[in-house]
Amino acid sequence: MTLDDYLDALRGKRIAVLGYGISNKPLVRLLLRHGMDVTVRDKRECVVDGAKTICGDDYLADLTEDVIFRTPGLMPHVPQLAAAIERGAILTSEMEAFFDVCPCKIIAVTGSDGKTTTSSILAAMLRAAGKTVHLGGNIGTPLLDIADAIAPTDFVVLELSSFQLITMRKSADIAVITNVSPNHLDIHGDYAEYVDAKRNVFAHQDSDDLVVLNARNEMTRGFADAAVGVVRWFNTDEERGAGLRDGELCFNGNAVMSAADILIPGAHNVENYLAAIAALAGIVPFECMREVAQTFGGVEHRNEFVRELRGVKYYNSSIDSSPSRTIAAVRSYGRKVILIAGGKDKGIAYDEIGLPIIEHVKTLVLTGATAQKIRDAVERCGAYNGTPQIIHEPRFEDAVSAAAAAAQGGDIVVLSPASTSFDRFANFEERGNYFKELVNGLT
Repeated sequence: MTLDDYLDALRGKRIAVLGYGISNKPLVRLLLRHGMDVTVRDKRECVVDGAKTICGDDYLADLTEDVIFRTPGLMPHVPQLAAAIERGAILTSEMEAFFDVCPCKIIAVTGSDGKTTTSSILAAMLRAAGKTVHLGGNIGTPLLDIADAIAPTDFVVLELSSFQLITMRKSADIAVITNVSPNHLDIHGDYAEYVDAKRNVFAHQDSDDLVVLNARNEMTRGFADAAVGVVRWFNTDEERGAGLRDGELCFNGNAVMSAADILIPGAHNVENYLAAIAALAGIVPFECMREVAQTFGGVEHRNEFVRELRGVKYYNSSIDSSPSRTIAAVRSYGRKVILIAGGKDKGIAYDEIGLPIIEHVKTLVLTGATAQKIRDAVERCGAYNGTPQIIHEPRFEDAVSAAAAAAQGGDIVVLSPASTSFDRFANFEERGNYFKELVNGLT
C-alpha cells in the first residue's frame, strides 16, 4: 500500500488525533493537506489551523470519530478508547500507519535499555556501507509524512517503545530486542502487558524475517519459542551468533572488531554493538562495522561528556530512567563515581540497585520522588557499611551543587537518575539539558 492509497482509504471519515505532540503534528499537517476532517484532542490548550480542537481535562469526552490516532503514551484500555473501539471506531497511530505504507525494509529496536544507542549504531553502520537510512520512532523525525519519498532500496531504523508497540498489528523485517525487565509499570496495567507489547515487534513476522534476541536475558530467551522467522542471538557463548571472546566481538566465530575499538565506554555498549552485528551481518561488511565503532561518539543524554572542571569530569546520562540503566552507567567508568539519582516513581522496585551503587559509587546525591526508595535499596543491602556517603537534596539545582562540592580532582560526576523526569521536567532531554546548563555554569 502506498501513502496515497492509505490516505484515499481515509476520505469521508471523521478523524480524531489524540495528543498534539512531536509525532502527531506532522500527521495532522499531512491529513489536513489532503482535505481530511480532523479533530485534534489534547489535554493541553492548542490551536491548529484547519482542524477542530477539543482541549482540557475532558478532551476524550464524546469520542465519536470514525478513525482515532492515539499518541503513544495513551493506552488503548483507557475507558473512552475502549468504548470507542467497542462502538466500531478504528484505533491506530502514526507509527502503525507508517508500517502500512513503508516501501522498504524496517529494522526495529525495542527493549528496556539500550534502544536508542543500538538504533543509532545500526543507522551509522548502514550509512557507512553506503545505504540510505531513515532513523525514526522515538528518535530522529516522524516518517509517515515522507513515506512517499522513501525508496524500496532504502532502510528504515526505528526505536520503538512499548507504548508504540502495544497496538501494533505488523512487525519489522528485522526486529532487535535488547533486553526486557520491569519498566513503565505506572502506565501499563501489569508486567505481562508490558512484555506482550515488546513481543509485538516480532509477533507478526513472516518466516523469512529476522529477530535478534539477547541470550543472557531470561525474558528474551523465552521469546525464541514464539518466533516465526529466523532467530539470531547476541551475548552468546556459542559459535553461532554474536558474542565476545577474548576481547573480540565475533559473529559465527569470525572476529568483527576488538572491544578496544569501541569509542563509547561501558560493557553495555559492547552488548549494543553485538546486537547490531547480529542484525546486520550479511548486509553491512565487518570493516564498516569496525569503522563505526572507532568513530561513533554516542548519543546525547547517554553517558554524554559535558565538561572537565578542576580535574573533575561531568557526564550526562539523563536517559537512564530505570535501575538497570543506572547500574550499567555506574559500571562504565572503571572507577567509583559521584552519582546524582532520583526522579519520578514509575512503580518499579529498586532493590537491584543497592549493591552496584555500593560497589561503584563513592558519593550518592539523591533528589526527586524516588530518593528514599533508592536510599532504602542501598542501606538495606547487606554490604552497606556507611559507604557511599548519601546526600539528599530535594531541589535538582542543589543536588548538582552538592555533587560538585563533593568532587575532587580525578573524580567523575554522573547524572544517571534511575527514574523518569516527569516529577519536574517535561522529558529526559529537558532534564539533561538543564543539568548541562548547571554544570557549564559552575565556576
